[in-house]
Formats: sequence, C-alpha cells, structure tokens
Amino acid sequence: MKDKTLLKVGVVGTVVAAVCCVTPILVILVVGVGLSSIVGYLDFVLFPALAIFAAITVYALYRQSQRAR
Repeated sequence: MKDKTLLKVGVVGTVVAAVCCVTPILVILVVGVGLSSIVGYLDFVLFPALAIFAAITVYALYRQSQRAR
C-alpha cells in the first residue's frame, strides 16, 4: 500500500473511532435503529479499533520518514 494511502486510512480511522468514543453519536445511532442491547459492548470494539488505527498512522509516518532519508 502506498504511504499516503496508508496515512489517510490511519488518520480517518483514528478520527472516526475517536469521535465515536468521545461523543454519544454512535450510541444515538444504535438506539435509533433499535439495537440498544449492544450499547454496552461498543467499548470492546471502539477502543481496540482506535488503537489499531493510531498504530497504522504511526507506522505510515515512520515509513514516510524512512523514505525521505
């Protein structure tokens, strides 16, 4: 995967996961659809997703810095 594409995926994924973790946007959407029983389990998915996307971002930045040398 290209470095810029990898960086875009990492940044967008990190921002989306962070917004869903911090604000109740995802909770409102899930309850609105009628799946309120899974609201308690959202943190089990969102926090690892946030960590994975942040790691992708750091890796993409590392690859860009290595190629710049």
